[in-house]
Amino acid sequence: MTRVRPAGLPTWIHVPAIVGGLFVALPLLSLILAVDWRRFPELVTSEASLQALTLSLRTAVAATVLCVLLGVPMATVLARSTVRFLPVLRSLVLLPLVLPPVVGGIALLYTFGRRGLIGEHLELLGIRIAFSTTAVVLAQTFVALPFLVMSLEGTLRTAGTRYEAVAATLGAPPTTVFRRVTLPLVLPGLASGTVLAFARALGEFGATLTFAGSLQGVTRTLPLEIYLQRETDADAAVALSLLLVVAALVIVVAARGRRIAGGL
Repeated sequence: MTRVRPAGLPTWIHVPAIVGGLFVALPLLSLILAVDWRRFPELVTSEASLQALTLSLRTAVAATVLCVLLGVPMATVLARSTVRFLPVLRSLVLLPLVLPPVVGGIALLYTFGRRGLIGEHLELLGIRIAFSTTAVVLAQTFVALPFLVMSLEGTLRTAGTRYEAVAATLGAPPTTVFRRVTLPLVLPGLASGTVLAFARALGEFGATLTFAGSLQGVTRTLPLEIYLQRETDADAAVALSLLLVVAALVIVVAARGRRIAGGL
């Protein structure tokens, strides 16, 4: 049997590819060169920096858990359901991807704020969400949820329904099929989607600032701390930015590794 050789790439296509790579790499290199390495340990271990980092990690983990609890059912419905208005539902789910984060923060504020659609009723019960740590988690969940839903929905569609159909034919109820067949089948996609959702939650800024404010130790996450330090101590802002870049790089590499492993 004759093996078909892949077609070669046009020579010209390497030029814009290299330019695009440099466009991404050079700002990161500039950031590394701008770091004051003598003060770096001091800058990233200050009390304010550690509080912001700790808060970011805590809230990002909580937001990721919410994304999994809400996103897995949402992705399953989008991939498997035959509901008539499914395209509209999908558009609504993915809307936070194209909205400016500050718009998402305003929307959350008018939903869960003291005079918001739901918040005014919660206020009567003594529950305040806006400008609290809970608001940070909700803001991060709002912007990160589509990443998990998109990743998992794509994996579900690629996996198909043949194994689920066989399990149903053998008499397994829908919940058992979902738990014993569907979830194990799409575990790599779920893992990569979870990692990406965590990364997006960790780097969230606009919705958090609008909906939760910037109170040190309560709502001031690492991106907010970087923004504030930029006005008072540029070296601290650069050092913390590099810290966030490294964390994001580790997360992206982990997500990419899981995707490759899932495809083998």
